[in-house]
Amino acid sequence: MSSTKKIKILVPLIIVLFFVAYAEHRHNNKQLDTTGRLRDKAMDETSGIAASGVRENIYYVHNDSGDTSRLFAITPEGFIKNTIYFKGDTKEPLGVRDCEDIAVSSGPAKGKSYIYLGDIGDNDNSRKSLTVYRIEEKKGWDKDSLVKADAVPVNYRYPDGAKDAEAMMIDPIEKLIYIVSKRADSVTVYTAPLNFKPNDTVTLEKRCKLHFEGFRPFKWITAGDISRDGQQVLLKSYEKVYYWKREASEPIWKTMLRKPAELPYKPEKQGEAIGFTPDGKGYYTTSEGVFAPIYYYKVP
Repeated sequence: MSSTKKIKILVPLIIVLFFVAYAEHRHNNKQLDTTGRLRDKAMDETSGIAASGVRENIYYVHNDSGDTSRLFAITPEGFIKNTIYFKGDTKEPLGVRDCEDIAVSSGPAKGKSYIYLGDIGDNDNSRKSLTVYRIEEKKGWDKDSLVKADAVPVNYRYPDGAKDAEAMMIDPIEKLIYIVSKRADSVTVYTAPLNFKPNDTVTLEKRCKLHFEGFRPFKWITAGDISRDGQQVLLKSYEKVYYWKREASEPIWKTMLRKPAELPYKPEKQGEAIGFTPDGKGYYTTSEGVFAPIYYYKVP
């Protein structure tokens, strides 16, 4: 084929590909809204985000390893409304070791809303147990910039040895805590009953393995959430967001065995936080790093 003919073929093809890529870019941008930035340097290694169950337009975020036993209540624009402190593990110098995800759901008292903060990170695969802290939400927190809250801890052990995890979710229908491991080519899904006694040590139940295409570390699972009505599931890696819809009353781990949809996601500096809005019609993400952007996406 002559060079002239090649050019006549390639030029229209390149033009078509350009417009296809441009249309996809415009479509993704319609799905994405930057609502603000984390406005305080204290939020420098944000690793989880969850919508309040009782406070309108409030989301809880927290740092991972290196911070004390605290979390922040913020607006979607990134302004801190309260810093919430709690007593963690006295054996840990900072009270907590590596908090990696957060969820809000029901708990022991009917009609109450609870925050669950997962101290579940284990980069060295060396921890004998993990700790999740349950904190009852209070509407009265709106009055103070600094809050001291009571936290009820529960300890979890893996049935198959220590491992790192950054995704913790709560199924409000079956009343289960979900933890999804992070680093292996196929990650493992574990559950435990949401109902526990203070300072219990519980062995997690291994439910299934999930495999995601891609390369390490970009494919590692860094966060997750289940919608407030229990009908939608999100897991995210450093480069993708995976989405499932529950069918009938099936367990969430069975839901996740089906092929997920991939939702819009703008890769972040070190994106380790994702959380549904209260109505389940959208989700927020944010990242480690000072003044990290907060992104909102509509669920298609």
